[in-house]
Amino acid sequence: MASSHVALAQDLVTYETVGVWDILIDPTIGNGCLINATFEDGSDVRIGFAPDTGFGYLLALNDGWEGVEDDVMYPVSMDVDGAVYEGEGKGIHIDGLPGVDIEFDSADFLMDVATKQTLTLSTDAGEIMSIDLTDSLRALEEAIACQEAQG
Repeated sequence: MASSHVALAQDLVTYETVGVWDILIDPTIGNGCLINATFEDGSDVRIGFAPDTGFGYLLALNDGWEGVEDDVMYPVSMDVDGAVYEGEGKGIHIDGLPGVDIEFDSADFLMDVATKQTLTLSTDAGEIMSIDLTDSLRALEEAIACQEAQG
């Protein structure tokens, strides 16, 4: 389940850096590779692969998620330059920061994240966070190479 993607920062192993994105290995989910960046607004975003489930995940941490409860599911809209994907995020807290962990299996969503400019996450209450996807294509390509290197 998505709850396996909540490794603390100290559990992650650095593989490479591309622009603002760190490519990391998460030994807690079968050495799944991910990209991680922290943005000026305090958002911390991870996009990765979970070999133990076969799904991808988007983990978004930001003070805007204040009030989320751990393990409670929340509807989330993910807008990538106008292409909107609906999902559910499991409430989490990592290192004191609230957020959601969204599991996905859409290749289209991943391709949009890789090739478009802005990812905006919203709930029924409105926009929670918006991040710049600069260098995400190169970072995700490196994460795929990382994953292949894990055997």
